Amino acid sequence: MGKDVIVACDFASKEAVFEFLDKFKGTGRKPFVKIGMELYYSEGPQIVREIKARGHKIFLDLKLHDIPNTVMKSMRVLSNLDIDMTNVHAAGTRAMMEAAIKGLTREDGTRPLLIAVTQLTSTSGESLKNELLITEDMEKTVMHYAENAKAAGLDGVVCSPLEAERVHSVCGEGFLTITPGVRFADGEKGDQVRVMTPEQARLIGSDYIVVGRPITEAADPAAAYERCVREFVG
Repeated sequence: MGKDVIVACDFASKEAVFEFLDKFKGTGRKPFVKIGMELYYSEGPQIVREIKARGHKIFLDLKLHDIPNTVMKSMRVLSNLDIDMTNVHAAGTRAMMEAAIKGLTREDGTRPLLIAVTQLTSTSGESLKNELLITEDMEKTVMHYAENAKAAGLDGVVCSPLEAERVHSVCGEGFLTITPGVRFADGEKGDQVRVMTPEQARLIGSDYIVVGRPITEAADPAAAYERCVREFVG
């Protein structure tokens, strides 16, 4: 499976996301896009259908976290959408993740990729300990969550690029690492705490990087996307 750049389309409306995607007309590129909670809650499942009809792969980033039965039924609904990837929170336990796979798998046995969020890239080691009351350090916590996700049958995890290499060493090269918190070397970190450049993410073995504002808020988004692909994919 090749590396890819996923563009986080964190927009509040259909008009805004299509205005952004129109900037790629004539480039020959159909970026893999992430539809997050803001856009999905604003426009509903129809936005997934319309973006898919334009030829884009879609990562539906809703981070489900609930009791196993609720997650299973929700994933059963999402499986009817032609998405390529979706996710849950690993903190929901193995039983919840197993239920998610059960619900996501269609009658013909096919399903989108299912990945788990370990710890959000906005979470620092200090907040992990003082607010979440998790006494293990960040790396050990992330690795344990990743192992749980693999044991539950998931395809990979969302993790900081700082943890991607270690996840592969613990869970195997075939276990996918999807890494947000990626910024250009000359860019701003924003609200991300654990960050890395696209080139660094490539060197440590990230399979996918998720990039938002460095592309969506760039003066020339198509050029920023091309730079990101060049630095990450090579």
